[in-house]
Amino acid sequence: MDLPLVISADQLATELNNPNLLIIDLSSPENYQAGHIPGAISVAPSVLLRGTGDVPNKIPQASQLTQLFSSVGLSNTTHVIVYDDQMGPLAGRMIWTLHCTGHFNCSFLDGQLNSWKAAKLPLETQTNTPQPTDFQASINPDYLADVDYIKDHLYQTDHIVLDVRSEPEYRGEKIINAKKGGHIPGAVNYEWTRALVSGDDLKLRPADEIRAELAALGVTADKTLITHCQTHRRSGLSYLFTKHLGFEKVRCYDGSWFEWGNLEDTPVE
Repeated sequence: MDLPLVISADQLATELNNPNLLIIDLSSPENYQAGHIPGAISVAPSVLLRGTGDVPNKIPQASQLTQLFSSVGLSNTTHVIVYDDQMGPLAGRMIWTLHCTGHFNCSFLDGQLNSWKAAKLPLETQTNTPQPTDFQASINPDYLADVDYIKDHLYQTDHIVLDVRSEPEYRGEKIINAKKGGHIPGAVNYEWTRALVSGDDLKLRPADEIRAELAALGVTADKTLITHCQTHRRSGLSYLFTKHLGFEKVRCYDGSWFEWGNLEDTPVE
């Protein structure tokens, strides 16, 4: 199956009966039960978080990912389709998590379930149960940035930090669950929903438009991009759309501002 990273509802509809397809719905249980894409399984977004330690929003341990992906039936031949009910960031974080484990056969449903409904494609309400597999996960650190990595590359011109929080958070006017506000020195701000057509039309805007806006901020594909938000939820979407634009060197700071803003020795602008 050769499917793009970002897939339309119509493209997905043509593959719906493919036995190697695994559709993951990251919506709330209530929304899943109200109607989902035929064959989709329900997965709680909380499994994308480590859930323990001082920074519980970091990527799960490899053992946790082994358990997760085995339980949903992932194999090397599986192509994963993912969507959520949060405008796309959770689906983007799932794509990033899969990439971290070396599984690149995955696609993000453009426009989420809204686009499927708009195309008048069928829904079902039954609960689907996956057939477990034995998937062994390992994590490639090239897809992550931690505090030390960021400090080591703060002022290097071949790296840039993309902060996709709101402008008040970026400027330090709004502080959420942190001891200090502001942003990582040198970081540029691109509020995550700017990549979407609108709050009602959740499809990604044309790639050339997003690429031009990022380039105006100095975010170009020749650099290593480090993206983050408050807890690496919103930056799940920025990982997704920069990979969609062809950026090859994208790292996610999964500790995000929840970690950086609570450490005593992290510099802030």
